[in-house]
Formats: sequence, C-alpha cells, structure tokens
Amino acid sequence: MVTEEQVRTVLMDVLDPEIQIDIVNLGMVYGIDIQDGGKRVKVTVTLTTMGCPLFDDIKEQIIEKVSELEGVEEVDVELTFDPPWDKEMMSEEAKLVFKYLF
Repeated sequence: MVTEEQVRTVLMDVLDPEIQIDIVNLGMVYGIDIQDGGKRVKVTVTLTTMGCPLFDDIKEQIIEKVSELEGVEEVDVELTFDPPWDKEMMSEEAKLVFKYLF
C-alpha cells in the first residue's frame, strides 16, 4: 500500500513553475489523504498567490507523479486557501534558495 511518505517524496518532483522550488519545500502541500487501501490519493494544496494562473500545470504534475506510485488508480487534487500561504511555511532550504532568487 502506498504511504504518505511515498506521496510526499514524489511530490518533491513537482516544481512551482515560476519559482522552480518543489511544492513540498515551499509548504504548498496541506494534506495527503490515502483511501481505499492506497487506490485513491487526495492531495490538498495551496498556491503562493491567490490569482496564480499556474494551478492547472501544478495539478497535472501532481496527478502524473502520484499516479506513478504502485497501486494508485485515482488522484484527486483539492485547492484551498485556508490558511493562506505564507513564506514562513517554506522549509529552511527553500527559504535559503528563495532569499537568493528574490
């Protein structure tokens, strides 16, 4: 059965197209819900800005990467802004990269 850790690991390959830092280290992954013995995975994410036009790209990447895990048949991506994303949600590594980029 697929684990939350496995899902989180493959999500580290999903990059925010503008920043080029993965969505896990950016703190954009709010939840991973594994259902039906691992056949269905729901990933709850947010965006760094509310009006970000790149959600569809990020969603497609999430579905593609999580679907590659053994046993996963369905991937649902839910978008939320509660709570709103903040730079403090980033990992220390991402904060360091972000600091040099911006």
